[in-house]
Amino acid sequence: MFSDKNVAFIGSGIMGEAIIRGLLTQNIVKPEQIYAADPLQSRLDDLQARYGIHVTGNNSEAAEAGQVIVLSTKPQNLAEVMPGIRGHLRRQDLLLSILAGTPIRKLSDGVAHASVVRAMPNTPAQIGQGMTVWTATPEVTDEQRGQAQIILGALGQELYVNDESYLDMATALSGTGPAYIFMFMESLIDAGVHLGFPRRVAEQLVFQTMRGSLEYAAQSDKHVAELRNQVTSPGGTTAAALYQMEKGGLRTVISRAIWAAYQRSVELGQGEKVKGPNQ
Repeated sequence: MFSDKNVAFIGSGIMGEAIIRGLLTQNIVKPEQIYAADPLQSRLDDLQARYGIHVTGNNSEAAEAGQVIVLSTKPQNLAEVMPGIRGHLRRQDLLLSILAGTPIRKLSDGVAHASVVRAMPNTPAQIGQGMTVWTATPEVTDEQRGQAQIILGALGQELYVNDESYLDMATALSGTGPAYIFMFMESLIDAGVHLGFPRRVAEQLVFQTMRGSLEYAAQSDKHVAELRNQVTSPGGTTAAALYQMEKGGLRTVISRAIWAAYQRSVELGQGEKVKGPNQ
């Protein structure tokens, strides 16, 4: 599918490099099929030395070299990036954006191009364990959908949705989700230290407990509530801990936090404010 296709990256930061690494590691493309653009020469030198790919400081040059153009710059830089690639994409090219909070309409209008895929990956994509939700405009062909699926699959699991509004939901749940997990882990580790464990021991206990619990839940055919009940004996230590979590409003705090992230994603993308479910 990529034998005669070049993949160009406009912006070659952490997530851009994650895709480059995934494509090469899985032998989806060869190094000579990748063009990376970035404003920092030191970054380009590093990528070229590490992966043997083409590099350039000119976004227009990269866009013209690729048949699949991955827009992986920072969202706040989009306004200055789009004029540089506008008019340099051919009608049959695919634009694949991984920019958070940036709707397809803004991308399509900004670069004057109809075939656009919008995707929302998350940070575990850096180790090939990401979750990416994506959608596409009607102009994207079946072949291009397949290309997008392969590229995003190099980051971990991918899920296509036919409604762009799901991208803002995914931003709040899976896109931002790792931060929620990390904060919970941090809280557990701090609690372990408070109990008297050395921090390195607390970290080991928490990391493996999280890793094992996630894998156990993924392999089980039971609802997560059932799994929780399995380790909750009446009047036991788990019941005492969960009582305090419920009393402190843990579920409500999480729900409100995810809604706030969703609301912010919509505001960033459309300049609109949305009301919460209880407003």
